[in-house]
Amino acid sequence: MSKKNEINNNFLEDLSDLISTNSSQKIKELICDLHIADIAEIISEISIDKANYLFQLIDEEKSALVLMELEEEVREHLLSLLSSKEIATEVIENLESDDATDVISELPERQKEEVLSLIEDNDHASDISDLLNYPEDTAGGLMAKELIKVNENWNTLQCLKEMRKQASEVKKVHTIYVVNDNDKLIGSLSLKKLLLTETKVEIKEIVNTDLISVPDREDDESVANIMNKYDLIVIPVVDKNGVLLGRITIDDVMDVVKEEAEKDYQMASGITEDVESSDSVWQLTRARLPWLLIGLFGGLLGANIIGFFDIENNFELAFFIPLIAAMGGNVGVQSAAIVVQGLANDSIKINTIFSKLTKELGVALLNGITCSAIIFGATAVLQYPIGLSITVSLSLLAVIVFAALFGTFVPLTLNKYKIDPALATGPFITTVNDILGLVIYFLIGLAIL
Repeated sequence: MSKKNEINNNFLEDLSDLISTNSSQKIKELICDLHIADIAEIISEISIDKANYLFQLIDEEKSALVLMELEEEVREHLLSLLSSKEIATEVIENLESDDATDVISELPERQKEEVLSLIEDNDHASDISDLLNYPEDTAGGLMAKELIKVNENWNTLQCLKEMRKQASEVKKVHTIYVVNDNDKLIGSLSLKKLLLTETKVEIKEIVNTDLISVPDREDDESVANIMNKYDLIVIPVVDKNGVLLGRITIDDVMDVVKEEAEKDYQMASGITEDVESSDSVWQLTRARLPWLLIGLFGGLLGANIIGFFDIENNFELAFFIPLIAAMGGNVGVQSAAIVVQGLANDSIKINTIFSKLTKELGVALLNGITCSAIIFGATAVLQYPIGLSITVSLSLLAVIVFAALFGTFVPLTLNKYKIDPALATGPFITTVNDILGLVIYFLIGLAIL
């Protein structure tokens, strides 16, 4: 049973005191019943020296799993304290092939081959070597090789015997896969049906052929969308010939979803690289500065536009510049965010793009008319000239409609050209809408006033 509720500041202080006095036996008693995620949290909260000491006290099988729960930089530090032999025998051999591959891929190039050569289980080493050949953002890069498979020509008795042998290599059995003599995936096998069927019946007679699989080169985001769409906790991976290669579980997909969400959030915030709070000042600056410079030049361009349109005779126009710019930016980001979300969960198809643009136009018109009516009433109450009230109201309507369509069109265009559409939800949309919104505002002002 997990002792999560006990992990608080007092717990961490007591543990730190025990580490300071090298009370290894008491520490083992304190953490022996904790969940691996709780131990990983503790390691992340204490100093790195104390984390090193604590990690050495965890038994091999548990310490390998704890490593996979840690942030990458903490994991790399702890691995750097181990020899290649220790990594191979104490870590890699206690992990399934997908997690083991992730650990080895983080090692320095010179150490990867050395660790692989020191793995005593040749089949495990071979599986890891195969997985290292896949890009990490593909189904092959996500999958684990450990699974249970049976031949369609076996009878139920032979099937049970073979399953017992294979189960010793698999930590958690999700599905029993059925293959033919060429290892081509045929379908899945219900354990209930297997147990209730007579011993001499062949598997091909009770196999379920209604099974969804993904090719090994499928993009990881597509895999996540497929598993989400069909509510799958595991999905098999096949090669171009349909040969069963491995399986992907829901926990691996959740990691992908989390990483993509973090990346999209950073991009929407104007951060161009994947960064962590622990990165150096230079790395953080390099990631943030490009879009700040773009915003800076956008502001200069906006200032030139204001200077180009002589507003000395209608200086009241300047009062509403922040309003026009803010509304355009907000509407654009709202529309872009909706489209990016739809593209991410695959709910926007080619044949639905026109209807999406039409809907956004309708929403923009309704929002624009509402906001324009409010601003017209407000300026009238504040006794601004009627011409100015009409100018601001019409400009606001035009800017809202334009920003909504622009915010919808840009991510769709970026997606068409294989550019991450999340790029459209950040400073790009707000900067462009600020500039074009001012142009629309002053053109309408020039025409009316």
